[in-house]
Amino acid sequence: MHGNQRLKITIIIAIYNRKEELQELLYSLIKQTDKNFEIIVVDDGSEKKLETIVSSYANELDIKYFYKNNSGAGLSRNYGARHASGNYYIFLDSDCIVPTNYIENVRNELKRNYVDAWGGADSADKNFTDLQKAISYSMTSLFTTGGIRGNKKSVNKFQPRSFNMGISKEAFDDVKGFSELRVGEDPDLSLALWEKGYNTSFFPDCKVFHKRRSSLKKFSNQIYHFGIARPILNQRHPKFKKITFWFPSIFMIFTVISVLLSFIEYWFILPLVFYCCLILIDSSYRNRSLKIGLLSLVSTFIQFFSYGSGYLLSYVKVEILNIDPKIAFPSHYC
Repeated sequence: MHGNQRLKITIIIAIYNRKEELQELLYSLIKQTDKNFEIIVVDDGSEKKLETIVSSYANELDIKYFYKNNSGAGLSRNYGARHASGNYYIFLDSDCIVPTNYIENVRNELKRNYVDAWGGADSADKNFTDLQKAISYSMTSLFTTGGIRGNKKSVNKFQPRSFNMGISKEAFDDVKGFSELRVGEDPDLSLALWEKGYNTSFFPDCKVFHKRRSSLKKFSNQIYHFGIARPILNQRHPKFKKITFWFPSIFMIFTVISVLLSFIEYWFILPLVFYCCLILIDSSYRNRSLKIGLLSLVSTFIQFFSYGSGYLLSYVKVEILNIDPKIAFPSHYC
């Protein structure tokens, strides 16, 4: 497909359980100012089928439901793509809610600046819980992850993430869709697109409200597995290794050393105290809540320690010991 051809959008939602979140997402899609799209819901082996939920929206949305055995989100999205009639796919996670002008903004962006793949930002809706807002801050803040991964100056090197990404059918088919990875399948797809010569862009006006995890334990587990995935991705795409992937591990080690040395000289802990104050003040101000600021402090350290420890473990097994990733981390593969 090229920019001058008629754009037919298919939204693909891979889901496992999460009935309430699916309802919220579909309700937000009913409210779109641009209603010219179809929806494919792929039920990835939910314990209770979600067909009745989907069918309740059939009168208001062009929607289709498919049930399959559990294989992970990536392969379920591929399944949805095979049943799509559109020539441009949008992938949304089930724990997202889209603003009313989301599809309209996507279509306008593609008219102005057609690209074969793009990604958008995520943030917390005002109705989210304090913990969800804190986790969102930890994942998106300038002082934690460097902020939004993409801007007008580096628009062609943005890595779309599957909670909010679009890709042409042509490009998707060319890279054979998502790989067999259960974790890290979306950066894997982005890197495969780069290797094929496709450009990827950041669409600043196409954000979603992303709930992420509902507890710190679930958040920690998710980020830990993200950390494990990165050395695997480095091995699959060595051209795109970055020193910045080490930052969470370095922060984790620095924190531990600073705390230990503070028992000898108190000033060793001062840089860490300054960083904690920065996070607390910034998050409290942005969210207009001291409680969210304190929770952001906790979620930020959980994020760094979980990702950092996962990365170190994976690096030792994959890069140093040369263990086949499928043997070292079988749960990361379908």
